[in-house]
Amino acid sequence: MTASRPSLAKRAIASTLIASCTLMALPMHASAQVVPTDALVQPAAPTGTAADSRVRVNAFFAREDVRQAMVKEGVDAAAAQARVDAMSDDEIRALDGRIAEAPAGGEVLGLIFTVFVILLITDILGFTKVFPFTRSIR
Repeated sequence: MTASRPSLAKRAIASTLIASCTLMALPMHASAQVVPTDALVQPAAPTGTAADSRVRVNAFFAREDVRQAMVKEGVDAAAAQARVDAMSDDEIRALDGRIAEAPAGGEVLGLIFTVFVILLITDILGFTKVFPFTRSIR
């Protein structure tokens, strides 16, 4: 009975595995440093406080052309203003960012449509009663 010798490819694979398993046992060094938060977080909305954002959003909704566009879409301006007043600081900052990014006159209807959809969904869920044509699921 003669033992056959392993092929050259099998010997190369075995030698590579032996070397890599041996090297895995060696200690590895890592270094770490403190990274400031400012380096990782980019501001998503215009700079300023939430109160500044709230003032800009309220000024936007107080404009006559915005009110006319809301009426044209069937949104009660007072109900929309009440909904905006109920928004959290993060929501106000996001809305302020969308208003700031909107081109003059081009994105206003999109923003009003977004407010309309939010009010419609809250009507359907039963949180508000702005539109007479909706029925609450509650």
